[in-house]
Amino acid sequence: MTDPVVSISDLRFAWAPGRDVLDIESFTLNAGERLFLRGASGTGKSTLLGIVAGVLEAGAGSVQILGHELTTLKPAARDRLRADHLGVIFQMFNLVPYLSVIGNVTLPLRFSPKRRAAIDGTEENEARRLLARLGLTDESLLSRRVSDLSVGQQQRVAAARALIGGPEIVIADEPTSALDAHVRDQFISLLSEEAQRTGAALLFVSHDAGLADHFDRAVDLSDINRAGVNA
Repeated sequence: MTDPVVSISDLRFAWAPGRDVLDIESFTLNAGERLFLRGASGTGKSTLLGIVAGVLEAGAGSVQILGHELTTLKPAARDRLRADHLGVIFQMFNLVPYLSVIGNVTLPLRFSPKRRAAIDGTEENEARRLLARLGLTDESLLSRRVSDLSVGQQQRVAAARALIGGPEIVIADEPTSALDAHVRDQFISLLSEEAQRTGAALLFVSHDAGLADHFDRAVDLSDINRAGVNA
């Protein structure tokens, strides 16, 4: 039995007293697993991801990431855990507009000696490898600012940034919502393959139930969230 890299039990979270957004008895993500988490807009998907990433604090319950109990860690320790072990692809990508493509991809290594030490070769060469693996092979793009790139190209830069340094967990929050079906499916396949290559667990969140077939397991947030409220 594969040990979970994310293990949640009896989780409660509310933005205001008496108005639970999340009430989850149990949720797990196993090592190396590709898990699809579906949820309609406003059902707490991003809130759950914020708790897993240690950005938000659970109101009650247990949240274990790679054996670390987040609810007992101080903010600085949660930040270190996130920097060393998690890669995040945001829905709006959250790239740094004034940095180059290479500068954006290697940015996580500035904050994590552990991920920097995992690089075999130079940081720039690893960034180039990941970008090429994700379909960005045009050398003329790599020194340009990301604000000059198309949405599809920015998406690949965001994925390479999340993957660099071999984080054990990769979180993707609706990263394909702005893409057409062909580009979306190709991107998911490339992302899954690269996560498998490094052994990373992939938690992919979307409202689109049609994406479930790309993953090892699918969970609907409405089936595990007893709060059942929009927030």
